[in-house]
Amino acid sequence: MHTPEFERIVEAAERYVRQQDALVGGDWYVRQPDIPDAADDLAAYGRSICGCRKCALSETRRHFVFGTGNPNGKLMLIGEAPGEEEDLKGEPFVGKAGHLLDRILAAIAFERGEVYIANVLKCRPPRNRDPLPEEMAMCLPYLKRQIALVQPKLILLLGRVAAHAVLRTAQSLTQMRNLTHQYGSIPVLVTFHPAALLRNPQWKQETWEDVQKLRRLYDERVGDKAPWTPKKKS
Repeated sequence: MHTPEFERIVEAAERYVRQQDALVGGDWYVRQPDIPDAADDLAAYGRSICGCRKCALSETRRHFVFGTGNPNGKLMLIGEAPGEEEDLKGEPFVGKAGHLLDRILAAIAFERGEVYIANVLKCRPPRNRDPLPEEMAMCLPYLKRQIALVQPKLILLLGRVAAHAVLRTAQSLTQMRNLTHQYGSIPVLVTFHPAALLRNPQWKQETWEDVQKLRRLYDERVGDKAPWTPKKKS
């Protein structure tokens, strides 16, 4: 049963609401707090770590290569480390490997600006050697934070090194390509690194099969793109 005191509180609250409606409009009490834009958060995080000196790669880099693309991208692509051209420009996947990646994305009706692209390592290993385990261990928390900020619905790992780092597995690339993995709740697929395709063009057909699977999974999980069917080869 409502007490007289309870009724007085309700009446006072109703009076206050009517007064505020008259003064500032009917939606004053449901105004949402300002929510930081994902792009601002990601850019701020990049600025906060770009001076990293945790390993020796910081001594030989020209640029700290953070990431590029849509900070709200539903699809995130992850490679292993910057190469020479990426180190010069400060952006992942430029040069010949980057152009090939653009064509791969275009083949499944994606533009580079729709997705977010990053590497496990943010600095170029000398002579493009494979990243050392300790280098990956120190850089991986940066990548994990990027994933948490972007919140992609699907991840594509480019190459064996990136896949081993993110998935914590020692499986072969063939084994990894044949499975759909999970990073938390995010489905993860694996394919060849574009730089490897430039050296081994015979792998392009397998990559085409991988990215068709990627596009089908994207349509199932996200479904925000126009219907797509793969073009038949002439």
